[in-house]
Amino acid sequence: MPERKSKSARVTLVDVARKSGFSPSTVSIVLSEAPLSRYVAAQTKERIRKTAQLLGYRPDIFARSLRSRHSHTVGVLVFDISDPYCVLILQGIEKTLLPTPYLPILMDAHHDQKQFEGYLDLLMERRVEGLIVVANWLFDEGGLLVGLKEKKMPIVVVGRDVTEKQIGSVTVDNEAGGYEAMKHLYELGHRKIAVIRGPAKLNDSQLRWNGMQRFAAEQGLQLDPRRVRQLSDALDPVTGFEGGVQLTEELIRSRLKFTALVAFDDLTALGAVRGLARSGRTAPQDCSIIGFDDVPLAALTTPGLTTIRQPMDEMGSLATQRVLDVLQEVGEGREVTPDLQLLPPSLVLRDSTSRVG
Repeated sequence: MPERKSKSARVTLVDVARKSGFSPSTVSIVLSEAPLSRYVAAQTKERIRKTAQLLGYRPDIFARSLRSRHSHTVGVLVFDISDPYCVLILQGIEKTLLPTPYLPILMDAHHDQKQFEGYLDLLMERRVEGLIVVANWLFDEGGLLVGLKEKKMPIVVVGRDVTEKQIGSVTVDNEAGGYEAMKHLYELGHRKIAVIRGPAKLNDSQLRWNGMQRFAAEQGLQLDPRRVRQLSDALDPVTGFEGGVQLTEELIRSRLKFTALVAFDDLTALGAVRGLARSGRTAPQDCSIIGFDDVPLAALTTPGLTTIRQPMDEMGSLATQRVLDVLQEVGEGREVTPDLQLLPPSLVLRDSTSRVG
């Protein structure tokens, strides 16, 4: 068993040197795998390493980072971690960083731009070597990321296209997702289709709507504007659920018949299911409902929610790998290529949609 010190006492290089019988400088060269270690005898190296393991020695990462000027940390700034959309993205980030020497520092801005700015300053003070921003809903970084990019900070934004600011971005192909959602309902025989669009300020909403309109135009399908509603520009994504409830009830009160509904995202779709229930209706018997995202909750509800899946785990992983690739480059002036990577969505079939009639 390792001869560990008490929890309050850290094993140092001096302890390893004293126990092994070698000088602290030799121990430091061996354990840090410095270039000079190639001149140290193999037997000496083995004895030092075994002694370090016996004592439970762990290197002082902070001290090493000060010497090397590398913190081996990556900042992960989330605009609102309470949004279930973020969970799988964070899993992808963590999974990709796990086998590397880089440690994530996670911070949640709670949709507050001042807090976002303050956390950016804190991350810079801690000398993070890269930054991944998880953007959702009405993300607004106020141009702060441009300043960091000019300082040669490798940055990737997940969930929003900010390439117009010359910042690398990873998102799902929202237009293709809207197209697929409308196609699915059309193939089930639905023609009177209602739509709850996302907030007007959110570009994702417009892109998904563009995809729906493109499919409708190809098929000669009329999307009656009287069956189209739009969520408010509220900052909290949970308002998507409340908006889904209210706007579905509003559609029912309008007495316009609709046999299916495309919701902006899964929370809005779940709100639509609740709105139907309040009016004595059910999905999919009275109205098929399709969401967007495939958050974990979508598979656990009754009925299970048919949805357009964003590959969120893959999005987080891809964004992280882009930052890591830059960090492995040699020399100054390293930066992430400011292009947009669009990942394809996919249809996930569950119980909330069925053939009309």
